[in-house]
Amino acid sequence: MSKLSVHGFTISLDGYGAGPDQSRGNPLGVGGEALHQWMLGTRTFRTMVMGQDGGSTGIDDDFAKRGFENVGAWIMGRNMFAPSRGEWPDDEWKGWWGNNPPYHCPVFVLTEHPRPAIDMEGGTTFHFVTDGIHAALERARDAAHGKTIRVGGGTATIRQYLQAGLVDEMHFAVSPILLGSGEHLFAGLDLPKLGYRRSEHVTTPNAMHIVLTKS
Repeated sequence: MSKLSVHGFTISLDGYGAGPDQSRGNPLGVGGEALHQWMLGTRTFRTMVMGQDGGSTGIDDDFAKRGFENVGAWIMGRNMFAPSRGEWPDDEWKGWWGNNPPYHCPVFVLTEHPRPAIDMEGGTTFHFVTDGIHAALERARDAAHGKTIRVGGGTATIRQYLQAGLVDEMHFAVSPILLGSGEHLFAGLDLPKLGYRRSEHVTTPNAMHIVLTKS
């Protein structure tokens, strides 16, 4: 069966996965883009997401690269796909990533509002799931054909899957910044009671990388 994994999700020192006042101009909230400095300069990010050459190697790049290995499907919340809320305002918005998103496999977007699937370049198809996290997971399992299913975010989506005990493994990076407010990742979650334990812990100048595994 496919493993459900969270990978490369970054939180601040005070535990926020996004800053306040998220918008089209600030999709990660005020100050939120600073969370991902550990990743932005890596060779993996520049190659997979930006389509550029160069970039750093080492521990940060190793963790970034692991997040794209053997992935057969993605799940994400609506806020990771689009800045709008409520009914879809139009059919023009097709994500933040241009015509060739970095996923290259089926992506299942959680939403309360139906929308036809969108085929993109490079093998990415966005499917819009209106009947909850379990339905999205079942569809992703069918599409992944035994490969890993990656939950991309945002914070609320990851919290739902963690609270349900459905995440098999989670890599998160703690960025050395403070946000003060926003979306908190672990507030109210008893991770040991849910069966999670720390299986890896590595620190670099840019981030502290932690892997949680469900026993």
